[in-house]
Amino acid sequence: MTIKTKVSICLPTYKRPDLLIDCIESCFAQTHTNIEIVIGDDSPDDQTERMIAQRYGNDTRIAYRRNTPALGQARNVASLFARATGDKILLIHDDDYLAEQCIERLLAQWERHPGIQAAFGNQYEVDHDGSVDHASSEHMNHAYHRTSAAAGLQALPGRTGIVQMFPNNGWLADAALVKQISYDEQHAVCCDYVFGVRLCLAARGVCYIDEHVSYYRKTDVSVSQSTRNTTSASSLAAWSFLQGLTLPPELEPARKLAMRRFVPIVVSLYARNNKARQGLSLALGNLHAYRYGLSARLYYHLLMIGKGMRRAKGQPPAMAFDADEVGVDAAPIAPVAPMVDVARTRVP
Repeated sequence: MTIKTKVSICLPTYKRPDLLIDCIESCFAQTHTNIEIVIGDDSPDDQTERMIAQRYGNDTRIAYRRNTPALGQARNVASLFARATGDKILLIHDDDYLAEQCIERLLAQWERHPGIQAAFGNQYEVDHDGSVDHASSEHMNHAYHRTSAAAGLQALPGRTGIVQMFPNNGWLADAALVKQISYDEQHAVCCDYVFGVRLCLAARGVCYIDEHVSYYRKTDVSVSQSTRNTTSASSLAAWSFLQGLTLPPELEPARKLAMRRFVPIVVSLYARNNKARQGLSLALGNLHAYRYGLSARLYYHLLMIGKGMRRAKGQPPAMAFDADEVGVDAAPIAPVAPMVDVARTRVP
């Protein structure tokens, strides 16, 4: 069954032809070879198009399309899903890449757990040159609840998406379900998170394997990085989406756990952007996110809010971190989950 299964690797790209080559080569290096690579290019120039033609022009496994005009992140990914012809779909961003046995290991879960509709594993964090940061990788996977104790068939598939256990890419899922959920332009700034939540809520079964199957490259050009200090931040958009979800009672603890991570981030965003009163209301209404006053972060945020309230009306909001602010927000404060990038959405 697994050998015959065709996997569509959906690959959105934007102005990164050098990194795109690494990603494509990792797809061709897969031990499961029945694949197609569906590429959607939003680049404003033809550099990537020319590179694809020169290096892969005769390779029938690649289905390349340049989007003119550009579609944007959510619509580009949605178009890739629609074009995919495989039985399963795997999403990988152009600056990330796959471990050699990624598809084989994920596909094997359908044999072990018949009826599942999605499978995923751990991610390595790498720098621009592809060097693995093992400490950061362990931190990231643990922060997203990917631990050996959690491996296997997930009792509540929806929880997997809500608490961000389900990764932004490198997952494998039934094509029919992926096409049904797709990416939503309405939530473009946090479309990876919204898709993951909706997919897991709809899936009959989701399996997590405690193995590294993909590599996540740390860059400064993602939407989550470029907007993280503003009221357009992906974290704030994800928070609003999570608040508005209608969930069954058994998933309310998952929502509370996710909000425990989101609240301090959103409070900090409000404080930085002349919305101090909203930040104060949110902080005081969600003291569980600050260990009921036992977290140093609470008092730092209250100080930020106090400064914001004293700030003269009409003064432009401060969009940048203060030097000491970075250390407070970035430091893991147990037992609250360590600060990690929330939506990890890529540009454009």
